[in-house]
Amino acid sequence: MTETPPRKINGLLPRDALSGAQRDEMFALLSQHFDGVTRGQFEGDLAEKNWVVEIRREGRLLGFSTLLVCEAQVDGAALTVIYSGDTIVAPEAWGSPALARSWIAAVNHLRAAFPARPCYWLLLTSGFRTYRFLPVFWREFFPRHATPTPPYEQRLLHHLAATRYGTWHDAASGIVRFPRPQRLRGQLGVLPAGRGADAHVAFFIARNPGHACGDELACITEIGEHNLTAAGRRMLA
Repeated sequence: MTETPPRKINGLLPRDALSGAQRDEMFALLSQHFDGVTRGQFEGDLAEKNWVVEIRREGRLLGFSTLLVCEAQVDGAALTVIYSGDTIVAPEAWGSPALARSWIAAVNHLRAAFPARPCYWLLLTSGFRTYRFLPVFWREFFPRHATPTPPYEQRLLHHLAATRYGTWHDAASGIVRFPRPQRLRGQLGVLPAGRGADAHVAFFIARNPGHACGDELACITEIGEHNLTAAGRRMLA
């Protein structure tokens, strides 16, 4: 995808615009919170992406997400697909909506550059906090608690995950297992007392029992204002 959105969005950067110092900041933040991160892996993930969403406080990097925006053909129709790569938010910023606001604004902005095509986000997550992002901000997403995945979304999810991740993706479970997984450090990967009572968190843990080992659950949602929850629409306000 080579077209460039017509205006700038705060926190949204083309990957090619990153300086060496920004890459160093990103790697440092990621390696502080994940085991199994090497500079080579980080640079490899980044090289495959074309956009970065970052959040800063007084100039200091507190979170980022790398994105690949590209076209895919499914059932003979063209789609815009957004793949998430490395994503981290420092614990001190967990209570802030800054990354959610920047991310939702960014992906809606990128989607709007190609209005004739449906746009889907393929998310891989080994953390319940990242999975919890879906029910907070998106009305329809899959897989999810108490709602079977419709046939088209199931086929789309499998096609995109298998195309992108090959044999690392297990179609039966919907889990992607990388040969060198990244695992949240220490208490970051521990389920706090009481969080398992949340139906969405309980669903994620049941569907991805190996999350602490770095197993990633593949999820999909359609990007568009029609699919935002009230909280998601507030992020665009």
